[in-house]
Amino acid sequence: METPKVSVNAAAARLPLVEFILLMALMTSLVALSIDAMLPALDTIGDELNSASNQQTYLIISIFFFGMAFGQVFFGPFADARGRRLTIVVGLLIFLFGTAICYFAKSMEVLLIGRVIQAFGVSGPRVASMALVRDLYVGDAMARVMSFTTVIFILVPMIAPLVGQLVMGVFGWRHIFTVFAIVALITAIWFFSRQKETLPRAQRVKFNFSAFFDSIIWLLKQPAVMGPALGMGLIFGSFLAYLSGSQTIFQSIYDTGEYFPLLFATLAFAIGAASFFNGMMVVKIGMIKLVKVALVLSMVFGMTLTLVGLLFSGVPPLWLFIVVMFFGFFFLGVLFGNLNALAMVPVGHIAGVGAAFIGSFSSILAVPIALLINMFLSDTIMPIAYGFLVFSIATYLTVSLGIKYTPSEG
Repeated sequence: METPKVSVNAAAARLPLVEFILLMALMTSLVALSIDAMLPALDTIGDELNSASNQQTYLIISIFFFGMAFGQVFFGPFADARGRRLTIVVGLLIFLFGTAICYFAKSMEVLLIGRVIQAFGVSGPRVASMALVRDLYVGDAMARVMSFTTVIFILVPMIAPLVGQLVMGVFGWRHIFTVFAIVALITAIWFFSRQKETLPRAQRVKFNFSAFFDSIIWLLKQPAVMGPALGMGLIFGSFLAYLSGSQTIFQSIYDTGEYFPLLFATLAFAIGAASFFNGMMVVKIGMIKLVKVALVLSMVFGMTLTLVGLLFSGVPPLWLFIVVMFFGFFFLGVLFGNLNALAMVPVGHIAGVGAAFIGSFSSILAVPIALLINMFLSDTIMPIAYGFLVFSIATYLTVSLGIKYTPSEG
């Protein structure tokens, strides 16, 4: 692979490009692994830990995003004030502590506490890895590195449920957390033995609560920021409801058994394909045009899924459900790839705080939406269909308003 033109910090020892991409992909993939590998085990965990309801079991997935929301707010300023390496080591230690709590949990309540701690910790490596890329690469070079990292990252949601199912079948569900710990330790050893600090002390920014608070107030007053951020939270909430309820959908409603990971991977591939398509087309067509088209087609998806569900009394044939969801997830993938960038357009002067706020805000909004939808999920897909219908329309309205105030993409 040809090394692109880079801007290299004098204090940083730049790794070979391929190794750097693989390391960053592994670090960011901890998030997807920690979520998707749990999916095949949800019912088993709920039964063994005497879950009060399916809704409490779904929290194993949705509450993870709640923990990440607060983790991003903390680790964003922390990475700028204390450096990338310390951010990663603190984050991984917190992640391992949460993983240990989950492994030894004897009740659902304790497990959920462990999941929040896990999520808070994994935000450290996630935030710091993105900062590392920005430290070492600029412009088109940074975009290229991020694209290759994303391609590898996309593979994780496709294989993680299969990994979780295999580990659970051979060793039991608790050892899924052992896998998390092993991957975290491998990541730590690889990173600290190869990658040096990329943010010198002279360039670090001491955290200022007053300035941070002022920045948040400013962001809340910007429709060009809040429109896409609201839209991202709304549409992600409906997707999170599917994600946390996917085992109920595929194994309870459709009784797919061991084929669940394969079907989940098929739909995950749709989002991966959308990311690849978006990366190819965004420069040619423009981010705003892609968002406008994806918003309309996402509403068409919600309407189609609802109509198909109603025509078959809430349980359409599996093949039809997969086909509709595949095309719908492609459009959602285009939105996921652009709404965050769209919200970031006006915040170049406070990019770190802006990124932390937008990610946290959308996650905090998405979790209660997912919980609301999942309250009604039992023996038909209609709650999921209605969720995509209602929140795709709401996303269209909020993002369309925000676009009116968005500065030129430049």
